[in-house]
Amino acid sequence: MKKIGMIHTTPATIDSLNQLMKEIVGDVEVINFLDDSILKDMRDRHNVDFVRERWISYAKILGQLGADAVLSACSTVGAFAEEADRILDVPVYRIDDAMCSAAVEMGEVVSVFATLASTLEPTVELIRRKAHKAGKQIKVNTVLVEGAYAALMEGHKDVHDAKIKALVEQYLPESDVAVLAQASMASAVDLVGEDAKKMLTSPKMGIEKLRADLNL
Repeated sequence: MKKIGMIHTTPATIDSLNQLMKEIVGDVEVINFLDDSILKDMRDRHNVDFVRERWISYAKILGQLGADAVLSACSTVGAFAEEADRILDVPVYRIDDAMCSAAVEMGEVVSVFATLASTLEPTVELIRRKAHKAGKQIKVNTVLVEGAYAALMEGHKDVHDAKIKALVEQYLPESDVAVLAQASMASAVDLVGEDAKKMLTSPKMGIEKLRADLNL
């Protein structure tokens, strides 16, 4: 049986990503690591070098535990996942990599939505990097959904999703594609209706890429 390690920075992604892993990959053992202090440290730009060191150490430990791959469930620390992939023996994946590739393919005006400000810059950077590699000129809008993450952490998922829906519907008419930068935002797509075809979320796409790369 294959073994996949997942590193989370919020408890909000654990159940949903484990369920998706079962649905998409099937018979696989998942090891979950959670460090919910990372988001606060990244938001405050506090001890970022130490955040980097401990995130990479989590990936290294997962490799030592026999993981065939490690999936970063958090877009904010995507750069750390890329570095870990370069220096460790175990392959390390950004959950948002496939999503950002698809965003560049879908159009020239990309609107990136996040419920945490710390996620916007890493996501935009990855999209721009992929556009440059593809030789494509794009415009990127960034939208912070104020109060949504706090609502989610307080158990008000309906409020969280509604706040995202309201802003997506505001910006979507002038966008070729809407990117929900955090894995924890994916459930909001269900509220949007027909326009959801212009929206991208990372969980399913990220896990499908991992499955394809590992031939699972």
